Amino acid sequence: QVTLVESGGGLVQAGGSLRLSCAASGNKFPINTMAWYRQAPGTQRELVAVIASSGYTKYADSVKGRFTISRVNAMNPVYLQMNSLKPEDTAVYYCNAVYVGKEYWGKGTLVTVSL
Repeated sequence: QVTLVESGGGLVQAGGSLRLSCAASGNKFPINTMAWYRQAPGTQRELVAVIASSGYTKYADSVKGRFTISRVNAMNPVYLQMNSLKPEDTAVYYCNAVYVGKEYWGKGTLVTVSL
């Protein structure tokens, strides 16, 4: 059983930055792939960014050039550096991991971007 805990959300003005963190616990082995998703009110949850232990990363078109996903290694927290934030980035951000064939989710952290 893997537990994911997000932190770093909050209120920020448009153009500002935030750094989200996701710490995993309960995993005996490295987690190969971790990702950040987000869900705004009235919308479906969408993929923001994903990172594999190989270093491969992928971003949603809407955040390319503004967000960066990173991790030191597969046993350390995953981060999401968010720059040049826009009001449309307002959402609950969720950490996601696939471990031994099962998918795990954190409870989410709220990011609110004001004008």
